[in-house]
Amino acid sequence: MTIKSSVTSTAFSRRGFLGFAAAAASAPLLAACGGGSASQSGGSGVIKFWDMPWATPAYNDAAKKIAEGYAPASGNLKASYQTIQWNNFYQTFSSAIASKTGPAVSTGGGFQAFQFEQQGQIAYADKVVEELKKNGQFDDFLPGVLEPFKSDKGYVAVPWQLDMRVFWYRKSLFEKAGVDVPTDWASLLEAGKKLKTIGAFGFATGSGAGNNIGNHSMIMMMVNNGGGVFTPSGELDVMNDRNVEAIEFLLEMVSNGIIDPAAVSYTTDNLNAQWKDSKAAFGPYVLGVPARVGDTSGDIVVASPIAGPHGDKAGLVFPNNIMMYTNTPSQASSEAFLVAYMGQLKQLWQQKLMNALPVFKSITELPEFSSDPNNVKIVKEWQPIAKTFAAQGNSLNANLAVLDGGQALNQFTQTVLTGKTDAKSALQAFQSGLQSVLKK
Repeated sequence: MTIKSSVTSTAFSRRGFLGFAAAAASAPLLAACGGGSASQSGGSGVIKFWDMPWATPAYNDAAKKIAEGYAPASGNLKASYQTIQWNNFYQTFSSAIASKTGPAVSTGGGFQAFQFEQQGQIAYADKVVEELKKNGQFDDFLPGVLEPFKSDKGYVAVPWQLDMRVFWYRKSLFEKAGVDVPTDWASLLEAGKKLKTIGAFGFATGSGAGNNIGNHSMIMMMVNNGGGVFTPSGELDVMNDRNVEAIEFLLEMVSNGIIDPAAVSYTTDNLNAQWKDSKAAFGPYVLGVPARVGDTSGDIVVASPIAGPHGDKAGLVFPNNIMMYTNTPSQASSEAFLVAYMGQLKQLWQQKLMNALPVFKSITELPEFSSDPNNVKIVKEWQPIAKTFAAQGNSLNANLAVLDGGQALNQFTQTVLTGKTDAKSALQAFQSGLQSVLKK
């Protein structure tokens, strides 16, 4: 994943669910820590599963119960469960893997598996995928969620939940302004101008400390116009015409006051307050915005995807995943545990512990999930067209962690939100910043 995701008041690099957000890897590329798949994952006779705090503590309690309740078939090992905090998580994993005391299986940052794959520390999940084909779960995946994890050497990880960026709007503000909900960029601009007359912002975002929604807004508008930071083959492609057009449009919204001039410094708490206080009328955000800001009236709802000037429609997704490591007491046991764990994921949504999109169609059909019409709309309209940070390509890789967690994107976003630039200059600086840090 993608990456550390969604928005909490912690460092933007940590895509954590802590305030109902989601997760992804935003650390720099993995420093060399020796390759090797030798000794055991912290003690023989057990598959160590490390998991992150994806939601409230009740989530970790439930996940621990699933992991430690796993009853392996004869010959396979049982599993242990440990919660790893998001604070300095990348360093925690790096140090443990280097000292061969790390996990055999883990969740983690969205691009973490690709970072460790570079060092020969990831066990490919092809046999897990084969088992998922046999037990029917392969055919249960939502469209397109597994393919990004396929490398030329095998499946680097297996997705288990999706951190989405979709457009939300507050119905009462559109009614008050006497304007329709946008269906394309032209109507978004027109609506924004009318919403401004009633003191509301038509594109709510923010890039203050701990808030990565501003960063995601930039990429989301690029992919919504058929652009993206990379070519389909993974080469840097920041200056393409579609990106220029998207940033020109964002700058036009800034100049018209459709984006709050103070958005550049808005933390997640500030952005939540805008939605709560009826100052935000429309904008990209994570799942569960109504619960996040205390709207129980159904006034804040998911919008349908809007069309760019060439007819393109897209949202943004960070596919969070479970990975296996070469340092394990038994690779066959790691695989068996992961297959079993994937089969029990539905419990987490049945208990309403997850504020993320599940990867399995059957879970999206559970009443505990589908009773929320916003969830249903996201599955139907947004998930099939969602793009990752790899756009215009589809395959995830370690460079995406540098994009999501590096300073180049953050500085680019803040430059655009201040409006003191032109699109090509901003993109050129962004490209230069990425070129200096991306793996060649």
